[in-house]
Amino acid sequence: MADLILRGVGKRYADAEAVDGLDLTIPAGAFVALLGPSGCGKTTTLRMLAGFESIDAGQITLGDRLLSSPDAHVPPEHRGMGMVFQSYALWPHMSVAQNVGYALKLRGIRAAEYDRRVREALESVHLDEYADAAPQDLSGGQRQRVALARCLASEAKVVLLDEPLANLDRHLRASMEQAFRELHRRTGATFVYVTHDQGEAMALADRVAVMHQGRLVQWATPEELYQRPRTDWLAGFIGKGSVIEVVGQPLGHIDGQVLMDALDCTEGPRVPVLVRPQHVGLNERGVAGEVLDCVFRGEHYEVLIGLSGGRQLLAHHAAPAEIGRRVTARISRGWGLERTEH
Repeated sequence: MADLILRGVGKRYADAEAVDGLDLTIPAGAFVALLGPSGCGKTTTLRMLAGFESIDAGQITLGDRLLSSPDAHVPPEHRGMGMVFQSYALWPHMSVAQNVGYALKLRGIRAAEYDRRVREALESVHLDEYADAAPQDLSGGQRQRVALARCLASEAKVVLLDEPLANLDRHLRASMEQAFRELHRRTGATFVYVTHDQGEAMALADRVAVMHQGRLVQWATPEELYQRPRTDWLAGFIGKGSVIEVVGQPLGHIDGQVLMDALDCTEGPRVPVLVRPQHVGLNERGVAGEVLDCVFRGEHYEVLIGLSGGRQLLAHHAAPAEIGRRVTARISRGWGLERTEH
């Protein structure tokens, strides 16, 4: 197996830069998520990896094999990659087994080898008893597993997944997340998973590439993205929390008392600081504010506190807080951010 490497990759449509100078090294056997809002360039990146889109700048390599550059392009069928689409892309006139084995037939694989690979792929997604069923007789989650089995039958070393759970309800999405994790561990293939859902990315991926406006914002583990986001835009995109403007704070970790003292400063350039709700304690000695909203979230109440200067803090609290009530909030820590360039 080999690393999948993008160096300075760019793609332009008309007057819009869909992907701009993307540098990314995806380790062999990793489970990587491309995460970002609609229009950020993540699906275009996946399509360039698959070979469905040419590239205008840079290059894509798999190990020492060049897949794409402005002057060279290996077609999708010769890249040895499997792809799972959001729409499943199953043939309705074929049985489940025939759908799974379709790519094998195109490659001239027949007889015992064909039967073995189809059977093992269906067993791996727990659909062997549905081999003769029609796709339209299956649930959405089962159809998605058929599409995944088709990738597994081809023994692809790189599996590309384009928002594969977007059409499923919450319960099915949770079970399919578990199926993807198990299959990744079992096959050892490189998984590249496109999603706009941060929960999916955090639950599935070893590392996450967050994209915004065609550019890579941060490439990190899920834990690092949550705890140490690089920019104010990313802090607002990943997880819940408050990005507040304070005077003259450094990048990185900020002591809570230092941060609370800085809230009273009015002179000097302001910088964005992230405060996660679990780092805000109510009814403890700290900054004064007013409860603006209170929402029950099951394991805690989510309390929105208005501070001076129009700033707001989100806090987790064990008990409900009355809207309009004056409270004090103690901040235990913050994280200084870079300001996003627009």
